[in-house]
Amino acid sequence: MIKQITLLPGDGIGPEIVAQAVLVLEKVASMFGHEFNTSSRSAGGYAIDETGDPMPDATVEACRQSDAVLLGAVGGPRWDLLEGHKRPEAGLLRIRKELGLFANLRPAVLHEALKDASPLRPDIIARGMDILIVRELTGGIYFGRRGMKSGLSGREAFDTETYSEEEIRRIARVAFNLARGRRRKVISVDKANILDSSRLWRAVVIETAAEYADVTLEHMFVDNAAMQIIRDPSQFDVLLTSNMFGDILSDEASVLTGSIGLLPSASLGKSMSGLYEPIHGSAPDIAGRDLANPIATILSTAMMMRHSFKLEEEARTVEKAVSRVLADKFRTADIMSPGMVRVGTREMGRLIAESVAKG
Repeated sequence: MIKQITLLPGDGIGPEIVAQAVLVLEKVASMFGHEFNTSSRSAGGYAIDETGDPMPDATVEACRQSDAVLLGAVGGPRWDLLEGHKRPEAGLLRIRKELGLFANLRPAVLHEALKDASPLRPDIIARGMDILIVRELTGGIYFGRRGMKSGLSGREAFDTETYSEEEIRRIARVAFNLARGRRRKVISVDKANILDSSRLWRAVVIETAAEYADVTLEHMFVDNAAMQIIRDPSQFDVLLTSNMFGDILSDEASVLTGSIGLLPSASLGKSMSGLYEPIHGSAPDIAGRDLANPIATILSTAMMMRHSFKLEEEARTVEKAVSRVLADKFRTADIMSPGMVRVGTREMGRLIAESVAKG
Protein backbone atom coordinates (compact mmCIF):
# COMPACT_ATOMS: atom_id res chain seq x y z
CA MET A 1 0.00 0.00 0.00
CA ILE A 2 1.30 3.45 -0.94
CA LYS A 3 -0.17 6.44 0.91
CA GLN A 4 0.54 10.16 0.87
CA ILE A 5 0.44 11.86 4.29
CA THR A 6 0.58 15.62 4.76
CA LEU A 7 2.24 16.68 8.01
CA LEU A 8 1.21 19.91 9.74
CA PRO A 9 3.71 20.08 12.64
CA GLY A 10 2.43 23.50 13.72
CA ASP A 11 3.63 25.36 16.79
CA GLY A 12 5.22 24.72 20.19
CA ILE A 13 5.78 21.01 20.78
CA GLY A 14 4.07 20.13 17.50
CA PRO A 15 7.24 19.46 15.47
CA GLU A 16 8.73 17.31 18.25
CA ILE A 17 5.75 15.01 18.68
CA VAL A 18 5.06 14.71 14.94
CA ALA A 19 8.67 13.63 14.39
CA GLN A 20 8.17 10.71 16.79
CA ALA A 21 4.89 9.72 15.12
CA VAL A 22 6.67 9.67 11.75
CA LEU A 23 9.33 7.42 13.27
CA VAL A 24 6.62 4.94 14.25
CA LEU A 25 4.92 5.22 10.84
CA GLU A 26 8.20 4.38 9.15
CA LYS A 27 8.62 1.33 11.35
CA VAL A 28 5.09 0.11 10.54
CA ALA A 29 5.67 0.66 6.82
CA SER A 30 8.89 -1.36 6.95
CA MET A 31 7.29 -4.23 8.89
CA PHE A 32 4.16 -4.58 6.77
CA GLY A 33 5.54 -3.68 3.34
CA HIS A 34 3.79 -0.34 2.93
CA GLU A 35 5.06 3.00 1.69
CA PHE A 36 3.98 6.08 3.66
CA ASN A 37 5.25 9.19 1.90
CA THR A 38 5.19 12.31 4.08
CA SER A 39 5.58 16.00 3.29
CA SER A 40 5.38 18.93 5.72
CA ARG A 41 3.32 22.08 5.26
CA SER A 42 3.02 25.28 7.28
CA ALA A 43 0.03 25.82 9.58
CA GLY A 44 -0.82 27.78 12.73
CA GLY A 45 1.27 30.53 14.27
CA TYR A 46 4.39 29.88 12.24
CA ALA A 47 2.29 30.07 9.07
CA ILE A 48 1.02 33.46 10.26
CA ASP A 49 4.60 34.63 10.69
CA GLU A 50 5.51 33.40 7.21
CA THR A 51 2.43 34.27 5.19
CA GLY A 52 -0.02 36.17 7.42
CA ASP A 53 -2.47 33.26 7.15
CA PRO A 54 -2.89 30.48 9.78
CA MET A 55 -3.86 28.00 7.05
CA PRO A 56 -2.40 29.07 3.68
CA ASP A 57 -4.12 28.02 0.46
CA ALA A 58 -1.10 25.91 -0.49
CA THR A 59 -1.44 23.96 2.76
CA VAL A 60 -5.15 23.38 2.20
CA GLU A 61 -4.50 22.12 -1.33
CA ALA A 62 -1.75 19.75 -0.13
CA CYS A 63 -4.16 18.33 2.44
CA ARG A 64 -6.81 17.84 -0.25
CA GLN A 65 -4.37 15.89 -2.39
CA SER A 66 -3.20 13.58 0.41
CA ASP A 67 -4.64 10.35 1.77
CA ALA A 68 -4.49 11.63 5.35
CA VAL A 69 -3.25 14.59 7.39
CA LEU A 70 -1.28 14.43 10.65
CA LEU A 71 -1.38 17.60 12.76
CA GLY A 72 0.82 18.41 15.76
CA ALA A 73 -0.62 21.45 17.55
CA VAL A 74 -1.17 25.14 16.86
CA GLY A 75 -1.30 28.32 18.90
CA GLY A 76 0.67 30.11 21.59
CA PRO A 77 0.90 33.40 23.47
CA ARG A 78 2.77 35.06 20.59
CA TRP A 79 -0.45 35.16 18.60
CA ASP A 80 -3.04 35.62 21.38
CA LEU A 81 -3.70 39.29 20.66
CA LEU A 82 -4.56 38.81 16.98
CA GLU A 83 -8.14 39.20 15.78
CA GLY A 84 -10.17 36.01 15.96
CA HIS A 85 -10.11 35.19 12.24
CA LYS A 86 -6.32 35.67 12.14
CA ARG A 87 -5.45 33.49 15.14
CA PRO A 88 -3.86 30.03 14.71
CA GLU A 89 -7.05 28.31 15.88
CA ALA A 90 -8.94 29.87 12.95
CA GLY A 91 -6.75 27.78 10.68
CA LEU A 92 -8.05 24.61 12.32
CA LEU A 93 -11.64 25.66 11.77
CA ARG A 94 -10.87 26.38 8.13
CA ILE A 95 -9.19 23.06 7.36
CA ARG A 96 -12.04 21.14 9.00
CA LYS A 97 -14.55 23.04 6.89
CA GLU A 98 -12.53 22.86 3.67
CA LEU A 99 -12.06 19.09 3.94
CA GLY A 100 -15.62 18.46 5.12
CA LEU A 101 -14.45 16.86 8.35
CA PHE A 102 -17.70 16.81 10.29
CA ALA A 103 -17.02 13.88 12.65
CA ASN A 104 -14.41 14.03 15.41
CA LEU A 105 -13.59 10.76 17.20
CA ARG A 106 -11.87 11.00 20.57
CA PRO A 107 -11.24 7.73 22.43
CA ALA A 108 -10.59 7.98 26.17
CA VAL A 109 -9.13 4.71 27.41
CA LEU A 110 -7.54 4.07 30.80
CA HIS A 111 -4.43 1.95 30.26
CA GLU A 112 -3.91 -0.79 32.82
CA ALA A 113 -0.35 0.42 33.46
CA LEU A 114 -1.53 3.96 34.17
CA LYS A 115 -4.29 3.30 36.68
CA ASP A 116 -2.22 4.95 39.39
CA ALA A 117 -2.02 8.13 37.32
CA SER A 118 -5.79 8.60 37.21
CA PRO A 119 -7.32 10.98 39.77
CA LEU A 120 -10.30 8.65 40.20
CA ARG A 121 -10.79 6.50 43.30
CA PRO A 122 -9.52 2.90 42.98
CA ASP A 123 -13.05 1.47 43.22
CA ILE A 124 -14.15 3.61 40.26
CA ILE A 125 -11.05 2.75 38.24
CA ALA A 126 -11.68 -0.95 38.84
CA ARG A 127 -14.86 -0.72 36.74
CA GLY A 128 -12.81 0.32 33.70
CA MET A 129 -13.00 3.20 31.25
CA ASP A 130 -13.28 2.90 27.46
CA ILE A 131 -15.21 5.83 26.00
CA LEU A 132 -15.43 6.92 22.37
CA ILE A 133 -16.57 10.53 22.11
CA VAL A 134 -18.15 11.31 18.74
CA ARG A 135 -18.21 15.08 18.36
CA GLU A 136 -19.88 17.05 15.58
CA LEU A 137 -17.11 19.24 14.19
CA THR A 138 -18.29 21.71 11.54
CA GLY A 139 -21.51 23.12 12.98
CA GLY A 140 -22.80 24.59 16.20
CA ILE A 141 -21.63 27.66 18.06
CA TYR A 142 -18.09 27.58 16.63
CA PHE A 143 -19.46 28.13 13.13
CA GLY A 144 -22.62 30.13 13.86
CA ARG A 145 -23.21 33.84 13.37
CA ARG A 146 -21.01 35.89 15.68
CA GLY A 147 -19.92 39.42 16.27
CA MET A 148 -19.43 42.42 18.54
CA LYS A 149 -21.32 45.68 18.77
CA SER A 150 -21.83 48.66 21.02
CA GLY A 151 -24.82 48.54 23.34
CA LEU A 152 -26.39 50.60 26.08
CA SER A 153 -24.10 48.98 28.63
CA GLY A 154 -20.94 49.10 26.54
CA ARG A 155 -19.60 46.40 24.24
CA GLU A 156 -21.76 43.37 23.50
CA ALA A 157 -20.73 40.09 21.89
CA PHE A 158 -22.75 37.18 20.55
CA ASP A 159 -22.09 33.65 19.27
CA THR A 160 -24.98 31.68 17.78
CA GLU A 161 -25.56 27.93 18.21
CA THR A 162 -27.06 26.70 14.95
CA TYR A 163 -27.68 23.15 13.74
CA SER A 164 -29.55 21.75 10.76
CA GLU A 165 -31.37 18.44 10.71
CA GLU A 166 -28.89 17.02 8.19
CA GLU A 167 -25.85 18.01 10.28
CA ILE A 168 -27.30 16.21 13.30
CA ARG A 169 -28.43 13.12 11.41
CA ARG A 170 -25.07 12.47 9.73
CA ILE A 171 -23.08 12.68 12.98
CA ALA A 172 -25.67 10.51 14.74
CA ARG A 173 -25.23 7.83 12.08
CA VAL A 174 -21.48 7.89 12.64
CA ALA A 175 -22.02 7.31 16.36
CA PHE A 176 -24.53 4.50 15.87
CA ASN A 177 -22.36 2.73 13.28
CA LEU A 178 -19.32 2.89 15.55
CA ALA A 179 -21.36 1.62 18.50
CA ARG A 180 -22.19 -1.49 16.49
CA GLY A 181 -18.50 -2.40 16.59
CA ARG A 182 -18.26 -1.77 20.34
CA ARG A 183 -20.77 -2.34 23.15
CA ARG A 184 -23.81 -1.12 21.20
CA LYS A 185 -24.71 1.80 23.44
CA VAL A 186 -24.98 5.48 22.53
CA ILE A 187 -25.50 8.27 25.06
CA SER A 188 -26.44 11.53 23.35
CA VAL A 189 -25.57 14.74 25.19
CA ASP A 190 -27.63 17.92 24.89
CA LYS A 191 -29.30 20.71 26.87
CA ALA A 192 -32.81 20.08 25.59
CA ASN A 193 -34.43 21.49 28.73
CA ILE A 194 -33.15 24.97 27.78
CA LEU A 195 -31.91 25.24 24.18
CA ASP A 196 -33.96 24.96 21.00
CA SER A 197 -30.89 23.73 19.14
CA SER A 198 -30.67 20.86 21.64
CA ARG A 199 -34.36 20.07 21.26
CA LEU A 200 -33.83 19.61 17.54
CA TRP A 201 -30.67 17.61 18.29
CA ARG A 202 -32.56 15.21 20.54
CA ALA A 203 -35.50 14.83 18.14
CA VAL A 204 -33.27 14.00 15.16
CA VAL A 205 -31.11 11.59 17.18
CA ILE A 206 -34.26 9.74 18.28
CA GLU A 207 -35.47 9.55 14.67
CA THR A 208 -32.10 8.25 13.51
CA ALA A 209 -31.99 5.65 16.28
CA ALA A 210 -34.96 3.94 14.64
CA GLU A 211 -32.53 2.78 11.92
CA TYR A 212 -30.40 1.02 14.56
CA ALA A 213 -32.66 -1.28 16.57
CA ASP A 214 -29.61 -3.22 17.77
CA VAL A 215 -28.10 -0.15 19.51
CA THR A 216 -29.35 1.24 22.83
CA LEU A 217 -29.89 5.02 22.98
CA GLU A 218 -29.92 7.16 26.13
CA HIS A 219 -29.90 10.93 26.63
CA MET A 220 -28.09 13.12 29.16
CA PHE A 221 -28.05 16.84 29.78
CA VAL A 222 -24.51 18.11 29.39
CA ASP A 223 -24.13 19.16 33.04
CA ASN A 224 -25.19 15.70 34.20
CA ALA A 225 -22.87 14.07 31.66
CA ALA A 226 -19.93 16.07 33.03
CA MET A 227 -20.71 14.73 36.49
CA GLN A 228 -21.37 11.13 35.39
CA ILE A 229 -18.06 10.88 33.52
CA ILE A 230 -16.32 11.39 36.86
CA ARG A 231 -18.77 9.41 38.99
CA ASP A 232 -18.78 6.30 36.81
CA PRO A 233 -17.05 6.45 33.40
CA SER A 234 -17.68 2.72 32.89
CA GLN A 235 -21.33 3.45 32.04
CA PHE A 236 -20.30 5.16 28.77
CA ASP A 237 -19.59 3.46 25.47
CA VAL A 238 -20.16 5.93 22.62
CA LEU A 239 -20.83 9.51 23.67
CA LEU A 240 -22.52 11.61 20.96
CA THR A 241 -22.12 15.38 21.31
CA SER A 242 -22.40 18.72 19.60
CA ASN A 243 -19.27 20.68 18.75
CA MET A 244 -18.82 22.73 21.94
CA PHE A 245 -20.09 20.08 24.36
CA GLY A 246 -17.71 17.53 22.86
CA ASP A 247 -14.79 19.93 23.06
CA ILE A 248 -15.32 20.32 26.80
CA LEU A 249 -16.28 16.76 27.75
CA SER A 250 -13.40 15.16 25.85
CA ASP A 251 -10.88 17.28 27.73
CA GLU A 252 -12.55 16.29 31.00
CA ALA A 253 -12.38 12.61 30.05
CA SER A 254 -8.72 12.94 29.11
CA VAL A 255 -7.76 13.93 32.65
CA LEU A 256 -9.23 10.69 33.98
CA THR A 257 -6.84 8.65 31.82
CA GLY A 258 -3.84 10.18 33.59
CA SER A 259 -2.80 12.89 31.13
CA ILE A 260 -4.13 14.85 28.18
CA GLY A 261 -0.89 13.80 26.48
CA LEU A 262 -2.31 10.31 25.95
CA LEU A 263 -5.42 10.99 23.89
CA PRO A 264 -5.52 10.88 20.07
CA SER A 265 -8.29 12.03 17.77
CA ALA A 266 -9.55 11.55 14.24
CA SER A 267 -11.54 14.07 12.20
CA LEU A 268 -13.42 12.37 9.37
CA GLY A 269 -15.73 13.28 6.51
CA LYS A 270 -17.37 11.45 3.64
CA SER A 271 -14.07 10.61 1.93
CA MET A 272 -11.47 8.12 3.18
CA SER A 273 -8.97 10.85 4.01
CA GLY A 274 -9.05 12.40 7.47
CA LEU A 275 -7.12 14.64 9.84
CA TYR A 276 -5.45 13.08 12.87
CA GLU A 277 -4.10 14.94 15.88
CA PRO A 278 -3.53 14.76 19.64
CA ILE A 279 -6.22 16.56 21.59
CA HIS A 280 -3.72 18.61 23.63
CA GLY A 281 -2.38 22.05 22.80
CA SER A 282 1.00 23.36 21.69
CA ALA A 283 2.46 23.66 25.25
CA PRO A 284 4.95 26.43 24.31
CA ASP A 285 6.38 26.44 27.84
CA ILE A 286 8.02 23.04 27.26
CA ALA A 287 8.71 23.31 23.54
CA GLY A 288 12.22 22.30 22.52
CA ARG A 289 13.03 20.78 25.91
CA ASP A 290 12.44 17.09 25.09
CA LEU A 291 9.64 16.97 27.69
CA ALA A 292 6.50 16.51 25.58
CA ASN A 293 4.56 13.25 25.59
CA PRO A 294 4.33 11.94 21.98
CA ILE A 295 1.94 9.08 22.79
CA ALA A 296 -1.26 10.89 21.76
CA THR A 297 0.26 11.75 18.37
CA ILE A 298 1.56 8.21 17.90
CA LEU A 299 -1.87 6.79 18.76
CA SER A 300 -3.35 9.23 16.25
CA THR A 301 -1.37 7.41 13.56
CA ALA A 302 -3.01 4.18 14.73
CA MET A 303 -6.39 5.83 14.18
CA MET A 304 -5.18 6.96 10.76
CA MET A 305 -4.35 3.41 9.78
CA ARG A 306 -7.67 2.12 11.08
CA HIS A 307 -10.06 4.75 9.68
CA SER A 308 -8.38 6.14 6.55
CA PHE A 309 -6.25 3.21 5.39
CA LYS A 310 -8.36 0.30 6.74
CA LEU A 311 -5.23 -1.34 8.18
CA GLU A 312 -6.61 -2.84 11.38
CA GLU A 313 -3.67 -5.13 12.15
CA GLU A 314 -1.21 -2.26 11.77
CA ALA A 315 -3.33 -0.04 14.01
CA ARG A 316 -3.48 -2.68 16.73
CA THR A 317 0.27 -3.22 16.45
CA VAL A 318 0.91 0.44 17.29
CA GLU A 319 -1.59 0.43 20.15
CA LYS A 320 -0.09 -2.73 21.64
CA ALA A 321 3.40 -1.25 21.29
CA VAL A 322 2.34 1.76 23.36
CA SER A 323 0.79 -0.51 26.00
CA ARG A 324 3.97 -2.60 26.22
CA VAL A 325 6.21 0.44 26.71
CA LEU A 326 3.93 1.73 29.46
CA ALA A 327 3.83 -1.72 31.06
CA ASP A 328 7.63 -1.66 31.05
CA LYS A 329 7.36 1.41 33.31
CA PHE A 330 8.66 4.05 30.92
CA ARG A 331 7.08 7.48 31.48
CA THR A 332 7.36 11.02 30.17
CA ALA A 333 7.24 13.86 32.71
CA ASP A 334 3.45 14.32 32.59
CA ILE A 335 2.74 10.73 33.69
CA MET A 336 5.80 10.16 35.87
CA SER A 337 5.29 8.47 39.23
CA PRO A 338 7.54 6.82 41.86
CA GLY A 339 9.21 3.64 40.68
CA MET A 340 8.87 4.48 36.99
CA VAL A 341 11.63 5.27 34.47
CA ARG A 342 11.51 8.83 33.18
CA VAL A 343 12.30 9.38 29.50
CA GLY A 344 12.11 12.31 27.11
CA THR A 345 10.10 12.84 23.93
CA ARG A 346 12.67 11.31 21.60
CA GLU A 347 13.36 8.31 23.79
CA MET A 348 9.66 7.55 24.20
CA GLY A 349 9.26 7.65 20.42
CA ARG A 350 12.26 5.36 19.97
CA LEU A 351 10.97 2.89 22.54
CA ILE A 352 7.55 2.67 20.93
CA ALA A 353 9.04 2.26 17.45
CA GLU A 354 11.26 -0.51 18.83
CA SER A 355 8.22 -2.13 20.44
CA VAL A 356 6.40 -2.00 17.10
CA ALA A 357 9.32 -3.86 15.54
CA LYS A 358 8.94 -6.62 18.12
CA GLY A 359 5.36 -7.10 16.96
